[in-house]
Amino acid sequence: MFTKSTFSFLDELAANNNRAWFEENKSRYELLVREPAFDFIEAMEPALKSFAPNFRAEPRKVGGSLMRVFRDTRFSRDKTPYKTNIGIQFRHSLGKDIHAPGFYVHIAADECFFAAGCWHPEPDALAKMRDRMAKKPEKWFAARNDKKFIAQWELWGESLTRPPRGYAADLPAIEDIKRKDIVALAPLSMKEVTGKGLVALAEKRFTETVPFMQFLCLALDVPY
Repeated sequence: MFTKSTFSFLDELAANNNRAWFEENKSRYELLVREPAFDFIEAMEPALKSFAPNFRAEPRKVGGSLMRVFRDTRFSRDKTPYKTNIGIQFRHSLGKDIHAPGFYVHIAADECFFAAGCWHPEPDALAKMRDRMAKKPEKWFAARNDKKFIAQWELWGESLTRPPRGYAADLPAIEDIKRKDIVALAPLSMKEVTGKGLVALAEKRFTETVPFMQFLCLALDVPY
């Protein structure tokens, strides 16, 4: 699947982030990035069916699990046109975009990791997750503090400095209710990315998040 040449290509893309270079090297992108990514996504499909049947593994060029290489530069000062990482997301079958609940794999020359949860969720979705934390703190703590989960995973993302409007400061789960991202990360090394056991490792890591993901899906009223 992925090789050291994949990382070399990402390094070169970072150093030559322009359309002319990318067009000249598009065949290398196909060979070193897109094809191994599609192989990984396809190999993950039976694994997802075993522990997360409502999440999709779709090796498609448009709208699938592999995120677009093109950056959205409309509202960014950084006008470089291409992402220098590989982003793979296994979204919920009812999710429409990256903000929906999902499992994620991030591959870049400077950092690789697994992620699970909801990144920058829409306001109504975030409110539903906060409400469930407030009303069912024991359920939240059981999921958040699950032994297999906390052995490898750590909650990550932006948080408010004060409790969001409508939530008392003395709620048991208030520190997590302040979160703007309900996401957990687990480390992934370059050696693991390029090794033969990546699919098995991804299945193992994502399976560790089942209580956490079940909590979020219940909050959002979607089947896990």
